[in-house]
Amino acid sequence: MTQRKRLYNVQSSSQSKRQSNSFMTQEEDEDATFTQPSTSQVQRGMEKLTPAQVDQRTAEVVQYILVKDQKKIPVRRADLVKHVIKDYRTVFPEIIKRATRIFEQVFGLKLVEIDSKNHMYILVNNLDSAVARASPVVCPNNPKMGLLFVILSVIFMKGGVVRENLIWNTLKKLRVDPGQRHEEFGDVRKVVTDEFVRQRYLEYVRIPHTEPVEYEFRWGQRSDVEVSKAQILEFMAS
Repeated sequence: MTQRKRLYNVQSSSQSKRQSNSFMTQEEDEDATFTQPSTSQVQRGMEKLTPAQVDQRTAEVVQYILVKDQKKIPVRRADLVKHVIKDYRTVFPEIIKRATRIFEQVFGLKLVEIDSKNHMYILVNNLDSAVARASPVVCPNNPKMGLLFVILSVIFMKGGVVRENLIWNTLKKLRVDPGQRHEEFGDVRKVVTDEFVRQRYLEYVRIPHTEPVEYEFRWGQRSDVEVSKAQILEFMAS
């Protein structure tokens, strides 16, 4: 019975990873169909639209990104074009420029492209350096962000790359067992390998030529933008 259960878990995990990889490939293919308009194409596109139309679509882009940011999920250019920009794609650069200006002037936020290959955007605080790091991820005042900072600290102390077994063992010492449902975090393994990865706080990468299959953790693109090494040291000393 135990062996069958283990086999099922391994198969389910492998199937989930294959589905995830397939989904990412599909997303990349969708983005590949979008070609960034040239300056002349944008100018011609703007001539066909009224200022009110461009402002309305810009407002929709701002709203879409703000909603996504609530869950800390990076926004993909392909999703913006598909779900919001739609038939305004020839003026995409102008809309993004205007949306960026609104984020800065109205919300005190900066729209940052964290992945130039897959064209993913996040919002970061655009205030002065003394205040810009006052977000929940930098000053972890909730348990889930505290969990993230523990993991980021371990990765930092080990030179930027850590095998997943070390992370799980570290969490167990803190009475957060990835093999058991936690009262605060629920499924710890899912939070770490799925939620934090989708939010781009962590990278969870398969180590080549390992049998059984092993994975390692690295800082994600969002962590590189939002979290400084000095704050990690401060967190570890607190």
